Amino acid sequence: MEPDLFTAAAEERQEKDPAGSPLAVRMRPRTLDEVVGQQHLLKPGSPLRRLVGEATGGPAGPSSVILWGPPGTGKTTLAYVVSKATNKRFVELSAITAGVKEVRAVIEGARRATGGYGKETVLFLDEIHRFSKAQQDSLLPAVENRWVTLIAATTENPYFSVISPLLSRSLLLTLEPLTDDDLRGLLRRALGDDRGLKDAVTLPEDTEDHLLRIAGGDARRALTALEAAAGAALDKGEAEISLTTLEETVDRAAVKYDRDGDQHYDVASALIKSIRGSDVDAALHYLARMIEAGEDPRFIARRLMISASEDIGLADPQALPIAVAAAQAVAMIGFPEAALTLSHATIALALAPKSNAATMAIGAAMEDVRKGLAGSVPPHLRDGHYKGAAKLGHAQGYVYPHDLPEGIAEQQYAPDALKDREYYAPTRHGAEARYADAVEWTRAHLGRKRS
Repeated sequence: MEPDLFTAAAEERQEKDPAGSPLAVRMRPRTLDEVVGQQHLLKPGSPLRRLVGEATGGPAGPSSVILWGPPGTGKTTLAYVVSKATNKRFVELSAITAGVKEVRAVIEGARRATGGYGKETVLFLDEIHRFSKAQQDSLLPAVENRWVTLIAATTENPYFSVISPLLSRSLLLTLEPLTDDDLRGLLRRALGDDRGLKDAVTLPEDTEDHLLRIAGGDARRALTALEAAAGAALDKGEAEISLTTLEETVDRAAVKYDRDGDQHYDVASALIKSIRGSDVDAALHYLARMIEAGEDPRFIARRLMISASEDIGLADPQALPIAVAAAQAVAMIGFPEAALTLSHATIALALAPKSNAATMAIGAAMEDVRKGLAGSVPPHLRDGHYKGAAKLGHAQGYVYPHDLPEGIAEQQYAPDALKDREYYAPTRHGAEARYADAVEWTRAHLGRKRS
């Protein structure tokens, strides 16, 4: 028997007893117009619209598509909508359990259906990234000759996990994480819809906000948590899902954290001050609070990059590269894995030797500039490449340091008003000790007066 996305037996059972199915299944959209989010993929004339029959076949028929996005963003939902709305034959395979034999059976069935009674076949292949190269190769003739229209779903970057010939024969559609507003609309629909909770319970704002944090952009997770919390509330005889009930149900405490208010800045400040104070445990606590509250990981990464220069500087020259690498990694992978990267960077920064010498140095230099202590650039440092520069004395008398044995020339670099000014006062913490020795040696060889 050919595999089918939703078997007749399962559909019949769901129709007879819809309450027996999980809320996430009951609330699956029946049409593309009911789909939450992903509006960039649902415009008139889009590949998905064409797949559900909003286009004719023939040479301009709908193309095969690869759906790429995080879990819970609607990949399977979109396939379900296509299965319900299309007049085409619909078959599902999962790359977790299927192999080349199953793929060939579907393709042969599709060719018989097309040749025998003109019925086109849509093949939904879930988790395509789990297919080997040879297994993906087996799909190529069917896709190229349009024996099947492929809908493949993956959570992995298809440029790394899907073979190039299959990519070139398909349209890549990227699904975005659902926004809080997307999920809020979905939760409210599930609360009142006849397929959902039928207004059996209400969801106060604070509970809804925590539920959105728990969901993390995953619709399935949001509906699963809502169903569990609603069941717990009804068991208690309560018509409202309290924050306490939700916490008990999902075993995840609500973090008192307003991403647009004082808590946002207070916790971020505490994180940075804990890193500055070298308290790695406190730093990790505040980092965890920010992560659990759904803080933007890019915001956290930016704060860590600032901390690396502001509070560590040259005491550990690797601190800034670590923070920058963390920010780049966070931008590429997102939550939940980004939590590991942020933890890595936070620990490294908290345990690094500290110095604010670079911060104080630029602050002092900028303060002098603001006060008007600037002055003219010494003539021997001025640009001497243009015609007539020598007549003005520009670049005359400049000593090229590389021509000297020690690579340093005793000459004035700063303007006259600042020639004896010293901004950088290095500590002897960590690696900055060698910079302290270096600055003492270079100032002496520059002929500068000792401060």
